[in-house]
Amino acid sequence: MTKARLEAFSDGVVAIIITIMVLELKVPHETSLSALRPLIPVLLSYLLSFVFLGIYWSNHHHLFHVVQHVSGGILWANLHLLFWLSLIPFVTAWMGENHFAPWPVALYGVILLLAAIAYFILAHSLIKLHGTKSTLATALGADFKGKVSMVIYVFAIPLAFVHPLLACALYVSVALMWLVPDRRIEKTLPGK
Repeated sequence: MTKARLEAFSDGVVAIIITIMVLELKVPHETSLSALRPLIPVLLSYLLSFVFLGIYWSNHHHLFHVVQHVSGGILWANLHLLFWLSLIPFVTAWMGENHFAPWPVALYGVILLLAAIAYFILAHSLIKLHGTKSTLATALGADFKGKVSMVIYVFAIPLAFVHPLLACALYVSVALMWLVPDRRIEKTLPGK
């Protein structure tokens, strides 16, 4: 399989995940703005998950921009990532419908943590395939943001049982950290 097929497949899966999430938003039967008030937790959950999926999609694109080829192991590592991302609509809906209750918030964090681990595995599998002197290895370096993200998730998950909204604030902090454009790969490309 070429990297182009892997990228196209991954793009399609992420698009389907986002579509599934938006279909979970139930339209109120009333026409007043006050009818939207009960949907605020659902909309906030959707917004956070949409941002996370956008971050993964963007970083995946940048990751494969410098990849020369893929192997069978890379295909499985990529499917591993897509599996965890495909669970985001479920935990998003559960968290929003239950107004950020402890168990849904904790499970949301578990899924984010497992997706982060899967992305880490994918990136390091690509580095192993392309070598420690490759453009990708140079660009990712120590992957400080990736490691910090996982640490924040590890703290946020048990915190969800004590203070779910504070755990959500930690999830938002990870999203904000990644919203700042990651230029590591772009900086290593020739002519940049």
